[in-house]
Amino acid sequence: MRQVGLVLTVLFGFSLFGFSMTAFAQTSDLVDRTSLRVCADPANKPFSTKKRDGFENKIAELIAGELGVKVKYTWFPQSVGFIRQTLDKKKCDIIIGYVSAHELVLNSNPYYKTSYVLIHRKGDFEGIKNLDDPRLKGKKIGVIAGTPPVTILALNDLLDNIKSYHRMVDRRYFSPAEQMIDEIAKGDLDVGLLWGPIGGYFAKSASKPLTVVPLINETKGGRMAYRITFGVRRGEKVWKRQLNRIIRRKQDEINKILSDYGIPLIDESGALIKVGAEVK
Repeated sequence: MRQVGLVLTVLFGFSLFGFSMTAFAQTSDLVDRTSLRVCADPANKPFSTKKRDGFENKIAELIAGELGVKVKYTWFPQSVGFIRQTLDKKKCDIIIGYVSAHELVLNSNPYYKTSYVLIHRKGDFEGIKNLDDPRLKGKKIGVIAGTPPVTILALNDLLDNIKSYHRMVDRRYFSPAEQMIDEIAKGDLDVGLLWGPIGGYFAKSASKPLTVVPLINETKGGRMAYRITFGVRRGEKVWKRQLNRIIRRKQDEINKILSDYGIPLIDESGALIKVGAEVK
């Protein structure tokens, strides 16, 4: 009887231990439930700005509305050390836009997928689908240094006539993407290659009509399309699941916000998602 009692005591102890560990796992998220604390760049249009007129600002407001709280920002430039100085120091609980499977954060489910784009003056390169189009030979091409399209340009022997723009800049004072779009519209560049959200947004307000072509048909080099998630602290699985539920409920509204900003949206089959106005 003593042995049976001992076994039951041990089993009961393990049961309590298991219960306490489960309870700990469910309550260990260090998330402020009184507000939606967001870390964002104060001068990174169209993503986020201190004026709160970027599409990530709009999505943050959508999430906060679902949670019944207000948005509270910690502003920090999107540069080296961003995660370490913000999310890791518990100054916020979410980063609205982060590439899927990034090791520095715990990713939510993707809430959109987009790609790099080729931009040209309307009528100049109609029907172009990828960077091995023979019409690009000898053309002046704008590209951001160190981005994936550079590799594909190299594979297609198109580096001789490129104009390279700095990737890491202080967007409060200089915007390489806006300069590139302006030079395409003026004819100083034949085409430009930009990240979809940036290119799609600034092309909408160019001085001349521009065509935005998502690079989803490349036959050489690495991938041009990426899934974008919410980034949260590693280990905060309860918070991640809550955000995943919001994504499921609000996907149509999220897509509408993204589309309004000119962002090309791609489904898992690689096809363009048409929301409102047609995406070219």
